[in-house]
Amino acid sequence: MSLRNILPALALLSLVSASDALAHGDGAPQPVDTSGLEPLGEEWVATNPYRNNPKLHDIAVEIGSRGYNSNCARCHGLEVKSGGMAPDLRELGESETEDAWFLSRVLQGATVGGRQKMPPFEGLLNQEAIWAIRTYIDAQPE
Repeated sequence: MSLRNILPALALLSLVSASDALAHGDGAPQPVDTSGLEPLGEEWVATNPYRNNPKLHDIAVEIGSRGYNSNCARCHGLEVKSGGMAPDLRELGESETEDAWFLSRVLQGATVGGRQKMPPFEGLLNQEAIWAIRTYIDAQPE
């Protein structure tokens, strides 16, 4: 094989390797299987229904862990430990006001300076999934 044939092949190989190294995985919102949680209905509840529910809390944490890791961790960090790219969600309190902010942000996403920083999840995740993710976040130590 001549040098003239090898150089284009090496260039292509370096591009493929660089794109693989810089990839962050699938950025599209991923579905969350909420089997095991009772349906909450069509109307959105105002506060986390799993926070003080001994029957469903642990199931919600488990489901929320899967949902968080497939949809939130790439920006908010593994185990909800932010590396500074996005807010550290462990600092979010557990009041009705903070639940409202969380729900609004997850449903509507976030745009800063005309640039989308967080995708909206409205219509992509049901409220059982969103509240399960919130329950998982609440369960992480600060």
